[in-house]
Parts: sequence; structure tokens; C-alpha cells
Amino acid sequence: MAKKTNSFWATLKKRLLIITGGIVLWFFALILLFSLLPVPFSAVMAERQASAFFRGDWHYRAHSRWVSMSDISPWMPLAVMAGEDQKFPQHHGFDIQAIQSVLDSQNASMMRGASTLSQQTAKNMFLWDGRSWARKGLEAVLTVGLETVWGKKRILTVYLNIAEFGPGIFGVETASQTYFHKPARQLTRQEAALLAAVLPNPIIYHANRPSAYTRERQQWILQQMGQLGGTDFLRKYRLY
Repeated sequence: MAKKTNSFWATLKKRLLIITGGIVLWFFALILLFSLLPVPFSAVMAERQASAFFRGDWHYRAHSRWVSMSDISPWMPLAVMAGEDQKFPQHHGFDIQAIQSVLDSQNASMMRGASTLSQQTAKNMFLWDGRSWARKGLEAVLTVGLETVWGKKRILTVYLNIAEFGPGIFGVETASQTYFHKPARQLTRQEAALLAAVLPNPIIYHANRPSAYTRERQQWILQQMGQLGGTDFLRKYRLY
């Protein structure tokens, strides 16, 4: 009996290792593939679309349109870094100091503030919503993969193309066309800051109907953009 039990656990362990290895290889293949190709959709987009169908909302459509960094106003990448991750050019995927502050405070709701653009890109691109340790572990592995294979400019480009800016509105080109009726390359400094201001929760905050909080956050982001050094910040780190 003991021999059969040991054999069972050995077989189970082997299968789990094979499955885990297969998942890692699958993700790595996708990272390699999308290091060059436009991203047609993200896991978040698929999840939002599926949820709408299950709710019986047949009108919901997750819209996105890929554009290269050269077709995005330089104010937009600057705005998202100013609002979401000012250390983006310097860190290797994780803001250790911010994570430690969250752990010290024991406030899980602050975790998004400690989440870098690299981590957000990994989550939005490949993973599901949630706060489980399994998801966070996968996010960490994928973040390392993105930082290693893609580099900063590619991560920023993909982030801007898959970020959610409102119900069914994904990517900066779709957001710019929807809210300002013009391509993303023509976004002004103020418009870019307004789009960045809704990113903490684009379901609650709206670029077309900005609340007082959203306007305050827009002004704060504009101030931070200036303090970072404006578009010279992008050129300094070769992000544009």
C-alpha cells in the first residue's frame, strides 16, 4: 500500500511539473511572439467581453486599435509614467521600496500603487483579475520575462495599446478617437493627463465626464510631468 501511495504522489508530481513547464513555455512563446508583432487583444479584454456575454449584455464590445509609439503623442507615455510609475525607466520590473511600504502598512488595497507599469502590462496582457498568490506569482514571473525580452520601450508601447480607458475602450488610439475625436498622435498635454487620470479605475472614473477627483488627479499628473522634465524625460531614457 505504501509503495502504491508513493507511486501515486510521484506520478502526480511529475504531471504537475510537466503542466507547469508547459504553461511557462507557452507564456515564453507569447512573449517572444509579441516582442515584434502587434498585440490583437489582451486577457483583460477577453475577460471583459466574456463577462458581458454572460450578463446578457450583447451591446458590449471590447475595442482596440494597435498603434506604434511613433503614432502616439509623446505626452501620453509621459503622462502614464507620471501618474502610474515614475521609476519605470530605472527599475527592473518591481518597485521594491513601494512594495515594502505596502507590506509594512498591511493594506492590500494599496497594492496597485506599488504595481509598476511592467507588472500591469504582464497582468493585463496574460492574466485574470484577482488577488490570489498564484496570480501574483505568475505576474512576477511574466514581469521578469517582459523586462528581459521586451525592454522598456516595448513594454510601454504594449501597455498604452492594451490599457483600459473606459467600458470597452482599450488602448490609447481607441480612447483618443472616442473621447477627443482625433488620433493618439495629436493628443495634447492636458488630454494625455486626463486619460492617465482615469487609469486607476476606468470603470468608475470617466474621461468624458470627469469628476472633481479626476480633474484634481489630472492637474497633479500635469505637475508631475513637468517635474520629470517633460518630453526630455522620454529622450533621456530612449523611450520615444
